[in-house]
Amino acid sequence: MNKLSLETELKSNSYPGRGIVIGKSKDGRYAVTAYFIMGRSENSRNRIFVEDGEGIRTQAFDPSKLSDPSLIIYAPVRVLGNKTIVTNGDQTDTIYELMDKQQTFEQSLRTREFEPDAPNYTPRISGIMHVEHGSYNYAMSILKSNHGNPDSCNRYTFAYENPAAGEGRFIHTYMGDGNPLPSFEGEPKLVELDGELHEFARNIWDSLNEENKVSLFVRYIEIETGKYESVIINKNK
Repeated sequence: MNKLSLETELKSNSYPGRGIVIGKSKDGRYAVTAYFIMGRSENSRNRIFVEDGEGIRTQAFDPSKLSDPSLIIYAPVRVLGNKTIVTNGDQTDTIYELMDKQQTFEQSLRTREFEPDAPNYTPRISGIMHVEHGSYNYAMSILKSNHGNPDSCNRYTFAYENPAAGEGRFIHTYMGDGNPLPSFEGEPKLVELDGELHEFARNIWDSLNEENKVSLFVRYIEIETGKYESVIINKNK
């Protein structure tokens, strides 16, 4: 698999929807994750990321314009001990709660399906990072309809042990704009990770479609210590 430029991938797709990047920094010191959201409707664009404990949640920028919170207000990032959970919906809570009861990442997601937003049936994309005592591994998942058939859910889990420095995986909800929106296909894309936290965040933000981008979260977790630093960028200010 060829290693792709994350910036080029983003610039070439006006509407990847929501996206998760997970990997390891080029210097090998940090576990890296990024999560972004985009929107076409006023309701989807009326959002910001705010800190919530060790994670984040989405919040209406203008509460008076919030029409349907069901699929847009959730906690994309939560931390359970040495595990950081990143998803595009309220399955973050499902993973957190069931892994806290000793179920696995994959078992937790067996209780969920794609989003009920016909005709798109938006995939649920999820990631989990495990950083402990200098070791690091991660996994990613996508739950999607069977080519738009809501009666059939296709489930894919990808696990990455001891990931290579400077490499990450990128998964997003849509292959591009359309009606209905075409779901992501294939395994998470292999992308190059470069730059320190703020540079990496700025490169992603600047590469997202100006009209459709809404919010971005990036976190660097020091693999040796578990200490982390994060950046949030919101279009609405």
